Amino acid sequence: MKVAVIGGGAIGVTAAYDLACRDADVTLFEKGEIAGESTGRAAGVLYDAFAAPEDARVGERSIERFREFSGEGDFEFHETPYVWFAREGDEKRAEAIREQVPRMQEQGRDVAFADAADLEARFPAVDWSDVAVAAVAENTGRTIPATYAELLATKASEEGATVRTGVEAAIELDPPRVVAGDDEASEKQAFDAILVAAGAHTKRLLADAGVSIPLKPYRVQAVTAEFGDGENLPMLYDATEGYYARPHPEGLLAGDGTEEFESDPDEWRRDADESFCKAMAERLDARLWEFDDSPDDFERAWAGLCVATPDYDPLLGELRDGLFLAAGWQGHGFMRAPGLAEAAAEAVLDENPLPEFDPTRFDGDEEFDIVEGMAVE
Repeated sequence: MKVAVIGGGAIGVTAAYDLACRDADVTLFEKGEIAGESTGRAAGVLYDAFAAPEDARVGERSIERFREFSGEGDFEFHETPYVWFAREGDEKRAEAIREQVPRMQEQGRDVAFADAADLEARFPAVDWSDVAVAAVAENTGRTIPATYAELLATKASEEGATVRTGVEAAIELDPPRVVAGDDEASEKQAFDAILVAAGAHTKRLLADAGVSIPLKPYRVQAVTAEFGDGENLPMLYDATEGYYARPHPEGLLAGDGTEEFESDPDEWRRDADESFCKAMAERLDARLWEFDDSPDDFERAWAGLCVATPDYDPLLGELRDGLFLAAGWQGHGFMRAPGLAEAAAEAVLDENPLPEFDPTRFDGDEEFDIVEGMAVE
């Protein structure tokens, strides 16, 4: 079976690897570099703490595969607990966490409630004094996302896949073909199947082929900063304030800054906003005992793109004859890449492992609002 994969992020390279391992003749097209877009700008927070059965299955499989790949190349999975919490006075999110945890436990997730005293004893670098309800997930970790994508691209090549970077690709249907290169030196190749895993560019790529899908790219932001006690931090998510923080080689990484409007995938601001940096410095100063940096002290401050769908679930599977889609991760793409990409490869090979994410459930012209992917509601 001859398969084209469009997109060299974590999903695309993993799907290419999985397809090549199952004897498909795979060519991956990436217009830039591997992990050059959203994957390279992702937070690298990895957890399987999901309440919906299909999400829990994908999360469990993804963590399992991250562990399997850890230690190859430059990729490392660092075991790190994940804590999410609501503050005193925020009854809406506190009740949501109280409802989430038992559902996660029903799915076999290693999560449990924790009170402020427990958290203080375990993670003394963090101020937990205003926490009303908190939970801790244990089957979790962190990484540098680009190292994963680079590893899987290498493994895909070793299994026989052709990985073409610096090549912009368009698609044609009936029959499925990829048009690679610019107008003056373009080439057309026929494929039995095309898997589009182009992240924020997916909607526009398909629109050019006459296919409409309900996806909206939106901008998120993050910073890294020095923090001497970084290795003793958990990964944490303040559901009330809507930001996350995690240990990082530079000290810590923190972010969110979700813009709840659609971004142009070609023309968007790649640096973090000054107002976001100021707000993040204030949040970290309030949450971490030894943090006293100003925005001017941040090592890096950047933005990336996530992609939303009408029901917050991905579009994964066959959209038209020979055309397959893997997109719409709502901010949870990288952490679930190993499981989602494996499912996408299986869909191409005429299996249907995740019918809940069937992309044909939408007409393509739905109107919907962008909602932060990590939000606890």
